[in-house]
Amino acid sequence: MNGRIPEETVEQIRQTADIVEVISDYVQLKKQGKQYIGLCPFHGEKSPSFSVSPDKQLYYCFGCGASGNVFSFLMNHENFTFIETVQHLAKRTDIDLPEHVLTTNEQTSKPQDEMIQGHELAAKLYHHILTLTEEGKIGLEYAKKRGFTKEQIEHFQIGVVPDRWDTLVTIFKKRNYTLTQMVKAGLLGRRESDGEYYDRFRNRLMFPIWNSQGKTIGFNARSLGDENPKYLNSSETPIFQKGQTLYAFHLARSSIRKANSALLFEGAVDVIAAWGAGIHHAIATLGTALTDEQARRIRRNAETVTICYDSDRAGIDAAFRAATILENAGCIVKVAVMPEGLDPDDFIKKFGAERFKNDVIGASLTVMAFKMRFLRKGRNLNDENERIQYIEDVLKEVSTLPRAIERDHYVRQLADEFSLSLDALKQEQFRIYREKKNQSTYQKSADPFPKKNEGKKSFEQKKLLPAYHNAERFLLSHMIRNVEIAEKVQERIGGQFNVDEHHAIAAYLYAFYGEGNEPDPGSFVQRINDEGVKRLASEIAMQAVEEDCSPQVIDDYIKQIENYPKWVEIHKKQLELKREQDPIVFAQLQMELIKMKKELQSS
Repeated sequence: MNGRIPEETVEQIRQTADIVEVISDYVQLKKQGKQYIGLCPFHGEKSPSFSVSPDKQLYYCFGCGASGNVFSFLMNHENFTFIETVQHLAKRTDIDLPEHVLTTNEQTSKPQDEMIQGHELAAKLYHHILTLTEEGKIGLEYAKKRGFTKEQIEHFQIGVVPDRWDTLVTIFKKRNYTLTQMVKAGLLGRRESDGEYYDRFRNRLMFPIWNSQGKTIGFNARSLGDENPKYLNSSETPIFQKGQTLYAFHLARSSIRKANSALLFEGAVDVIAAWGAGIHHAIATLGTALTDEQARRIRRNAETVTICYDSDRAGIDAAFRAATILENAGCIVKVAVMPEGLDPDDFIKKFGAERFKNDVIGASLTVMAFKMRFLRKGRNLNDENERIQYIEDVLKEVSTLPRAIERDHYVRQLADEFSLSLDALKQEQFRIYREKKNQSTYQKSADPFPKKNEGKKSFEQKKLLPAYHNAERFLLSHMIRNVEIAEKVQERIGGQFNVDEHHAIAAYLYAFYGEGNEPDPGSFVQRINDEGVKRLASEIAMQAVEEDCSPQVIDDYIKQIENYPKWVEIHKKQLELKREQDPIVFAQLQMELIKMKKELQSS
């Protein structure tokens, strides 16, 4: 028996899996009228243009054109196959799938699936060894010495790997895992001398790293002895990219959304310590600098981000860079400054949760205040040259601030601190701003290799469509909502739409209603096989139209569609007239043109 999923089961899953709830796992949605809006997960943006309709069970992005239903969202966002998507939603909605579907999918699973399964098995094994075996006692004593409670160990599934070469190798062999895949997954190594496999991690406390679905895809490992490096992250693999992953994001996501705020640390241990202190909206990067993709992911779930990095020079430099990246992603950014010589984990252990909340997080600085402190470090402001350079550097940062009230605030602060003329500082700040703007304009005009499609999409979105084109779109939108309108249009013009894609949508729609289906935009879009047509159908279904449309309006749309080919013929005739030199033929063509225009007016 093949692995085809019955159509009625797919439809049951689609109707049960509410698209707003599913997409809310990935995007922070806010209700706006009948729709929900948020930042598009498929392209970077600062203002929300991503719309989700609970009535139609469809989504559409007015920025990049991404569109579809709950199935296409997961397939595009998670790179699932259709069967994987159905399985994921079936599990979410407690709908049973036929046994043969599950079996077929297991047989055709991708290599990445086995890599994830290997990591899931390893995480469970490490946690079991730490909490329930004699072999894990050393690791458990170390964990308790570091201040980890039983609750923290359970919540973050902390484990330990013994000081042996074959802990994982043995269990993978017993479970018939493909060992070469486990090497590619970063869990095993292989000796060149004899080809034998060995565990990559040994004698370490293990912190699982998860993807957005809560599946283990890597580990952060802390040495139990004197081995170097002290901390060791999994290497990059097909299932784990450091620049795309944020530690404990799936655990913190609901708290982040509830607070509309995220607390960003540099490492896993700080997140665990913060959770123990009652701070549940904490996440961390994984041994690398914050990336644009990570910043966009945070912004889709929270408006405000507080950076809390280590107090050493490297931590301060990293916080400076992260603040800029987060601001570019559209976040409101604050920076919590740690006392010198302490990281967040150390501070919580030494002074307790309340002081961390009040004295560190509660005393967070604005980004500009933090940058001013950053620029001041290592400078002797009693020295005239260094003082002038500091003021110049601060003014450069001030000139990047978007709000005039912010710029005025910090310029006045400089004027008061150094007893300088406010007007002179404002003039200098404006000169820097103008210089940057001119430089940016010059770079764009001088770029010998401009991006091919830069600005093209926005132009295409803003350009006006011809009247007949709009008429077809609005008519199709009403047809998708109302079977009686669709039947009327089918009787009048059938498939005689002037745009090929509109003709295809109408054909799909006639077939959909012909099967006895009631109007259901989400279900209809699911039936379309062509991705381009499906995307356009989603866009048309999502566009705003009057719910109670009069028969006269529908007739006007139909007439515009019927008349467009006649206008095309008239235009051709007018071109012939312009080229014609023979006066007799010219007069004949003119009479034909007059007749065509009269017929068009009478229709």
